[in-house]
Amino acid sequence: MNYYHFIANRIRTTSDGTEVSRPAVRVAISGMAIGIMIMIVTIFIAVGFKSEVRDKVIGFGGDIEVTNFENNNTYEMRPITISDTLVTKLSTIDGVRRVERFATKPGVIKTDSAFETIVFKGVDESYDMTFFERNIVDVANTKDYGLKVAKNEVIISDLIAHKLNLWTDSTIYCYFIQDKIKVRKFKVVGVYSTDFEEYDQLFIVGNLRIVQQLNEWDSLQVSGLEIYIDDYNRLAQIGDEVYFATANKLNTSGEALYSRTIREINPQIFSWLALLDTNVWVIIFLMLSVAGFNIISGLIILILDGIQLIGTMRALGATVWNVRKIFLYQASYLIGYGMLWGNIIGLALCAIQYYTHLIPLDPTAYYVSYVPIRFDWLLWAILNIGTLIFSLLILVGPSHIVSRISPAQVMRYE
Repeated sequence: MNYYHFIANRIRTTSDGTEVSRPAVRVAISGMAIGIMIMIVTIFIAVGFKSEVRDKVIGFGGDIEVTNFENNNTYEMRPITISDTLVTKLSTIDGVRRVERFATKPGVIKTDSAFETIVFKGVDESYDMTFFERNIVDVANTKDYGLKVAKNEVIISDLIAHKLNLWTDSTIYCYFIQDKIKVRKFKVVGVYSTDFEEYDQLFIVGNLRIVQQLNEWDSLQVSGLEIYIDDYNRLAQIGDEVYFATANKLNTSGEALYSRTIREINPQIFSWLALLDTNVWVIIFLMLSVAGFNIISGLIILILDGIQLIGTMRALGATVWNVRKIFLYQASYLIGYGMLWGNIIGLALCAIQYYTHLIPLDPTAYYVSYVPIRFDWLLWAILNIGTLIFSLLILVGPSHIVSRISPAQVMRYE
C-alpha cells in the first residue's frame, strides 16, 4: 500500500467523508479549470479558423497552380497546352489527390439597371465541384444536380446575385472585351456563398469551352492546372516535386510552365493566418502562468495548514521527501480536478458552438459568418499532457518548504 497516498487522501476529507471546502483549494481548482478551458477553446477556434479560411482560398485555386511562365498578375492569362501525359505525370506524384484544368476570362455582367465586373472561371465536365456544392445557397431544380455546368450555364455568388437582383433560372448577358466586344448569354443554375468577399465578388463558374472559344484556343489550351493535395502539411514538399516536374521545361507547344503553391500566390493571407499561432502561444503561456500561480498558492496554504502533521510525522521518523510526497499528492488532486472540469466545460462549449454556430462573426472582416470550431484530438492530448507535466514540475520547488519546518519547534508550540 502507498501510505503517503493514503494519508494525503485522508487529509483531503473530513471524518464523515465530505470534501474539505477550503477557499484556497477552491480557488486553485477554479484557476486550473479556467486555464485549461480557455486553452482548449483557443486551440480549437484557432485550428478551425485557419482551416476554414485556408480551405476557401484553396477551393478557388487549388493547393498548387501551374500556368504559363509569361503570365502577368491578371486573370487574362496566356494559354498553355496541356497533354494527358503531363496530367498523368502530375497525378502520380505522391500526395496529389487530383489535377484540374481551368481557364479564366475577365468580363462584365450587365442587367437593365446595373452592371458588375466579374471573372469567368471555366471548368470542364470532370471538374470536382465539391467546394461549390458545400457552399451552395440556391440551385435550379434539375434532375442532374451535381453542379455540372453545361455550355450556357453558370454558377454565380450570392454577393453578385444580390447586387444585380438575380436568382436561379435568371438569364444574364456577359460582355467580354478584347479586340472587339463579345457577348454571351447564360442561365444561372446555382448561387454560392463562401463569405470570402474578395473571391465572391469576382468569380462566376461556367464551362471551359466558353473561354476557349472566346480566346480562339483549341481544346487542349487552358489557362492552367489546379493541383489538389491530400495533406496541407506536405504542401512545400509536394510543391517542390511539381516544380521539378514542370520548371525549365517546355510543353508540346513550346510554352514554359510555372508552378506556385497557394502560399506563394496569397502570401498576405497565409502570413495573417500564421500570426494566429503566435496569439495561441501567448494565451497558453498566460493561462499556464495563472493556473501555476493558483496551484502553487494552494500548495503553500495546504503545507502551512498541515504544520502539525508535518511536525508529528518528522518526529516519528518520516523523511523530508516522504512528507513532501504527501503534499504533492494533495496538490495533484487539485490539478486533476481542475483539469477534469476544465476539459468538461471547454469541450462542452466547443461542442455547442460547433453544432449551433451560436456566436456569429462579421464575414467581411473574418471571412466566416460564425466562430469556427475544429476538434484536433492530437493537440488536445498534447495540451493536457503538457499542462499536467508542467503543473507537477512547478510544485516540486514550493514543496521544499517542508524541509524548513523544524519538528521541535512545532511540538514546542502545540
